[in-house]
Amino acid sequence: MTAGVSTAVANSALGNMTGTDMNDVQLHTGDPGTAGTSNVSSVTTRQSLTWGSASSASIAITNSPVWSSWAGTNGEVDTYVSNWSASTSGTFGCSIQLSASVTMNTGDSLTITAMSITIPTAT
Repeated sequence: MTAGVSTAVANSALGNMTGTDMNDVQLHTGDPGTAGTSNVSSVTTRQSLTWGSASSASIAITNSPVWSSWAGTNGEVDTYVSNWSASTSGTFGCSIQLSASVTMNTGDSLTITAMSITIPTAT
């Protein structure tokens, strides 16, 4: 595809987005919707994200956010995450569907081991 943004512009955009609007992650039981506020998990605590440097129009987290000792709804199935600018309230940055749904039961722990964002570019 020859139409699209340059890799340099995509890298810059990803760096700006993750530097301000996507530093905390929240769990969802379904599509978070256009505002990121739909289908919020029974555990509303957001975990911190650390992003690496954008390269080749892609950026990935460098930490592994953890929700330990689940005290939310037993048997809850989480399918999405939303990314925010703050640990409470804040600006919604984006939502991402998990590669596989996760069923959480009392005492369980959930760790996100990988998350990345890629912008299609002109090639």
